[in-house]
Amino acid sequence: MQQPRLVISGLSGGSGKTLVSLGLSRLFTRRGLSVQPCKKGPDYIDYAWLSLAAGKPAACLDPYFLNDEALERQFCCVCARRRPDIAVIEGNRGLFDGRDLQGSCSTAHVARLLKAPVVLTMNCAKMTRTAAAIVSGMANFEKDLHLAGVILNNVAGERHGSMLRRAIESYTDIPVLGILPRLGSNPLPERHMGLSLNTTDTSLHAVLDKLADTLEEHTDAGVFLSLARTAPPIPDISEDDAPVTVPAERPRIGYVQDRAMWFYYEENLEALRDAGADLVRLDLFDDAPWPQIDGLYLGGGYPELFADAISASSHLADIRALSLANRPIYAECGGFMLLCRSLLLDDGEHPMAGLLPAQPRFYRRPQGLGYVTARVVAENPFHPLGRVWRGHEFHYSRCEWPDNRRPSCCLTLSPGTGMYEEHGTHCDGLLVRRTFACWTHLFAPAVPHWAKNFVEECRK
Repeated sequence: MQQPRLVISGLSGGSGKTLVSLGLSRLFTRRGLSVQPCKKGPDYIDYAWLSLAAGKPAACLDPYFLNDEALERQFCCVCARRRPDIAVIEGNRGLFDGRDLQGSCSTAHVARLLKAPVVLTMNCAKMTRTAAAIVSGMANFEKDLHLAGVILNNVAGERHGSMLRRAIESYTDIPVLGILPRLGSNPLPERHMGLSLNTTDTSLHAVLDKLADTLEEHTDAGVFLSLARTAPPIPDISEDDAPVTVPAERPRIGYVQDRAMWFYYEENLEALRDAGADLVRLDLFDDAPWPQIDGLYLGGGYPELFADAISASSHLADIRALSLANRPIYAECGGFMLLCRSLLLDDGEHPMAGLLPAQPRFYRRPQGLGYVTARVVAENPFHPLGRVWRGHEFHYSRCEWPDNRRPSCCLTLSPGTGMYEEHGTHCDGLLVRRTFACWTHLFAPAVPHWAKNFVEECRK
């Protein structure tokens, strides 16, 4: 299958690759092209922005979760399902930054694996000829990487841009694909906690259109499309290779997606559908009764920002009833917080569903952040005993326990923070009846047993 694709990377975080990725995705979409946005690395906020820009769910391409063969197949499957005209792959951090000295799990590794041309974004503030030395070094640092061009960002003016272009094109053979002017302020709203990215919010679409306008004015979008089309063919995934739905009664699994809870990998939802479930989207803040469901998936989000409204929600009683009826519930991070006794915030204690004894206390700095490896140390309906799987943490809360009584956990994390530390071991994952909750987020293609077990428990 001939799949045009392009990796957008940078020298470091803050180089402008997100602005370029969003701007190009929106620009191509406005021109009538089908764009498949992708993100390397776990970042729900960037995923949401990319999905909004392209009008299509972003895909996760993370070499920590998936080995080379699985990651390549994941990309091929996404493209085979959605048949985009172009895939725009946003990297993370610097192009060669990985988990070790060898750069494992770097954006460069993903680009080589997918044989995708790379466009490098550079913050060129207070820089001229040095830019050429940097581009030369980037182009020659690792073999078999196709550095197709650079976009110069944060440029002071026409004279500055001209000096940068002449230096880079005189000392290297890497073309300058665009010169973006210094902006008075960050055009993106702060991508922080609480940004729910409502797809109907006209102000968010206006931001994306402004980014597209900037790319249209200061670059030639046709050049990017031509570069993307130079990528060699990828394996064509036939219908026989596609996931097979179990031919049985399809249980209904609800998932809460609203202004407080919206951290879901699209791949996780697809995995549940492929395993035989029908999904029902739910809202904590809608007073309408929830429909009959056989199980509940609670992803992450920012319940601490809506604690009063959640405490007042009638649907906390629905969640309690599901758990007491022994229906399967799987909760991650913010979903775990919903199931707790209460949230402890600066303004006091906020009651939650009360199914778990923990009381997460919110802090201003992350209390758990980064990749984890989870080992299953207790039987539960979702993860087989002894299985080891990879995920990640992203939470600003730390658990407190009434009377200092900490229940046994189903997971141990290394590395990771979890719910508590005991004898040097970080513990995560509480089980009450068939309600399982943890801080750890999972990516379903990397944990293939999860969706099958979840759906089978709901089918029972």
